Amino acid sequence: MMGATTRRILRTGLAGRLLGAKFWMAVFLLVCGGAQLSGSQIYQSALQAGFDKMVEATGLIGFTVSDITVEGRETTDPETILAALAAGPGTPILAVSPKRAKQQLETLPWVRTAVIERHLPGTLYVRLVERKPLALWQHSGKIELIDRLGAVIPVTRLDRFAKLPMVVGEGAARHAAELLDMLASEPDLAVRVTAAIRVGDRRWNLRIDNAIDVLLPADEPAGAWAQLARLDRSSGLLQRDIQSIDIRLPDRLVLRVSPEMPKETPASKKGRPPAKNT
Repeated sequence: MMGATTRRILRTGLAGRLLGAKFWMAVFLLVCGGAQLSGSQIYQSALQAGFDKMVEATGLIGFTVSDITVEGRETTDPETILAALAAGPGTPILAVSPKRAKQQLETLPWVRTAVIERHLPGTLYVRLVERKPLALWQHSGKIELIDRLGAVIPVTRLDRFAKLPMVVGEGAARHAAELLDMLASEPDLAVRVTAAIRVGDRRWNLRIDNAIDVLLPADEPAGAWAQLARLDRSSGLLQRDIQSIDIRLPDRLVLRVSPEMPKETPASKKGRPPAKNT
């Protein structure tokens, strides 16, 4: 990307060039005034041709892109930004439409908002607010990347986001940020959450260590989460052979213990048919 910082470019005779630019600008404003008196297609075409000539002339006297400064870019590819601006070294700066460039940039997957300014005589300033990936969202038989607002970030590959938390179910994306902020209050336990399932778009079930299901209440889930963390610190609750923990009721904890597997004898091993792939 050109000009991570603004560069100063020596220009000789700039005052005379600016005077010439003012002349062309006055001509253009006269033409624009005439455009209000006639709405014919021929006149509009002539107006556009006059504008193009003026833009070309401003380029010849030094009003060309010499520096592009971008603020807020972390993920968006620099070449993609240049393509959206439709500008490069030597492009007449008045030929760059900030409105069009804004529209183009805001169609990019990572860009939430964009501001483009022309700083005459030759600098384009771009300020981006990029989307921050928050979680993976599994729903309707697919997995998508979402940001803090629950909006989908349309990327083609998800492999580099595999370590992000997984939220599952309809409505999960809208409430993911609130849930993850709550989980972060107990960081040692939060890192053990392998998935969060939205139930009836009212509450969450958490999957701990990919083995234990924790049923959170619809009301005051933060208190139940803090209680679970305290119990694990004091008694090692989540180290036990448990299938699920129901903490939806404020005055009780319901545990479902994993059933004991029968011990195998040599005879039982010998008589067992081979397992089938399912």
